[in-house]
Parts: sequence; structure tokens; C-alpha cells
Amino acid sequence: MLPKISAEQRRARLAVRHHLAAPATTVADAVAGVVALHATDPATVHLSASARLGSPAVASVEQALYEERSLVRLLGMRRTVFVTDLATAALVQAGCSADIAVKQRKLLEQHLGTQGHPENVPEPGKWLAEVEDAVEAALRARGSATAQQLSEDEPRLRQQLRMAAGKPYEAIGNVTSRVLFLLAADGRIMRGRPRGSWLSSQYVWHPLDSWIPGGLAVLGAEEARVELARRWLRAYGPAPVSDLRWWTGWTAGQTKKALAALGPVEVDLDGVPGVALADDLAPVPAPPPWVAFLPGLDPTPMGWQDRDWFLGPHRAALFDRSGNIGPTVWSSGRVVGGWAQRASGEVVFRLLEDVGAEARAQVEAAAERCAEWFGEIRATPRFRTPLERELAG
Repeated sequence: MLPKISAEQRRARLAVRHHLAAPATTVADAVAGVVALHATDPATVHLSASARLGSPAVASVEQALYEERSLVRLLGMRRTVFVTDLATAALVQAGCSADIAVKQRKLLEQHLGTQGHPENVPEPGKWLAEVEDAVEAALRARGSATAQQLSEDEPRLRQQLRMAAGKPYEAIGNVTSRVLFLLAADGRIMRGRPRGSWLSSQYVWHPLDSWIPGGLAVLGAEEARVELARRWLRAYGPAPVSDLRWWTGWTAGQTKKALAALGPVEVDLDGVPGVALADDLAPVPAPPPWVAFLPGLDPTPMGWQDRDWFLGPHRAALFDRSGNIGPTVWSSGRVVGGWAQRASGEVVFRLLEDVGAEARAQVEAAAERCAEWFGEIRATPRFRTPLERELAG
């Protein structure tokens, strides 16, 4: 008979390991608890850290990212930008990003040869390789640069593509961002401090080995995937294998091979088959009742593909059409509502189920703390969801 692990036990693990029931001691601990912070929306990094530290974390996160450089921002799982520590970044680079670079380079070469504007690029593979090398050389000559500065140094970055010709959503744009994407996915360049505030996504680029002296550790892809699977299971397990595959963006074969080397134990998750680390079957004591306000794209709700065990019936109100979650209110391991910041700075919430008087009082106190964290900052989520839009007004 398979070991049984209930939804209540999974919620207890989530609460403790993701530092939601009790604050983490450091930014590094907060990040390690969830493996990586989502960074597609720059605000998420700081708000997710704040929720896990119990206090505003902008200064601490910026120190770790830009002064100590113990955390880095890189393209990783599912072509998403994450912030994580250097050891995990090396795993992500070898186990996820390198594959993404190969696939996206092939796609860009195809587009250059068939959808170039005003004309297609001959020998697109050769052309692209030359442009990538030239851009990296220009970046090294400057030391650091914005995308605009690099396109001035290497005019071929202004090569245009005409996408979806003849369709209502036809668009013409430069290849600048796609070339920088490839260089970043290959581990040749890295995003540094953004121009402007912590809400900005206009990053200054650096050669990776100058931003991180010596660069990231060089690992084999299979070795990296095994260790990344271990870290994910420690933070998010026990869980169905499909959740690991979704989170990493791996193929079924890559996922199966990583797990075979890792040797997890099969478990019963309330009738759903799952896996757990062999040394992680002992029950985790449930923490005292807790409440958290998590931002859009927070790593906890984005950590699994199957979310019914903590989300319940609230998907339609809290997700956009592309599967991005908005700001959520949590109570003892379950999503019970959503929240938003209004133009006035007020943080407002709506509970989608009855949580009782004690939990509601905790939610009201958490809303006040969240508003204090923002201070004078106004942050609109990059991916807006039905309830967030309604609450924001």
C-alpha cells in the first residue's frame, strides 16, 4: 500500500517550507524556500520576499541582487524570468535554459528566413551567429549597456520581422529583444540593475562572467535536472509527476530520467498518484492559523499545475486567460480571496468564502501591513485578473 499524504498535510508543508506561517530570517532563506521567485513582473520579486520576511524587503533584495550578487535574475523554466541563488541558477542554466536557447534560436532563424521585413535574411543561421557575437563584443567593450545602446552599436539588431501577416494582430518589430533573450538563455549575458525603480523591467545588461566573477558553475544537463528535481520536491512535494514536468518545462522523457536517478517514493495524494523524496515521508506538524497576502505570479500558487487542493473553486476570479494568477489572500494553506491596490494606495480585499471572525481579523490586519509595505509606491500587476481589476476600480 502506498503511503498516504493528505491535502491538509500538503498545506502544512507549504506553510512551513514557503515561510508563510512564520517569517524567514533572511532573503536567501525566503528564496530557497520556494527554489526561485518569479520575476516576469519585477514587483513580484520584492512583494513575494516581503510576504515571507514579514516586512518590506526591497532594500534587502536589491542588496542581494546588485551589491552582494548572491541572487541573480535569469531566464529559466518555461521561458520565464526568475530570481534565485547562484547554485540554483547554475542548475536552471544547465537543466532548462540551455534547451530553451536551442529551440528559440531555431525558431528565430526560421522567422528571419521567412518573415523578414522588408525582406528576408539570407543564411539566417550564419547571420544570427555573427550578430550574437557582435552584440556580446559590444557589451564587453562598454562593460554594461541597455538594449538601446546595444542596438546603436550593432545596427543589425534593428532587423525587423513581420509576424502574423494579414491577420488582425499582425505586428512588425525589431529582433533586439529576441537576440538578447538568446544570449541570456545561453548564459552569455545577464540582467543587472534596472533603470528606474524596482518596478522597472528596463534592465542594464552585463557579460555574465563580469557580473558574476568566474560565471556560474558549469554542470551537465542530466546532473542539473536531477538536483533541480530534488530541490523542487523538497519545496513543493509530495506532488504528482505532472506538476514537476509543468514547473520545469521538461519533456516527459527528461522528467522520467531525472526522477529515475533521484529515486523518489510513490505516494497517494488523496487518490491522486504522486512522488515524494524518500526521506520526506514523516508528517509535518500543522502551524498555528496564518494569513498571507501574496502578489500576482507568486511562486507558491505558481508552483503546481494541479491547484485544486489549495485553490478550491476560485480559479475564474483569480487567474487570467493565460493561466497567470493575480494577488491572492491565503488562510492556513488555502486561497480564500483576492486583493488589489487602489490608486489611493489603499489595499482592499474580497474573501470568496467564509473564513470565520478570527481569520477575517487576521486578513484585515494583513491588508494594513501590505499597504504599509507599498508606502508611496503604486504597483499594477503586469497580468491583470478579473477580481484584481474589479477591486482596483
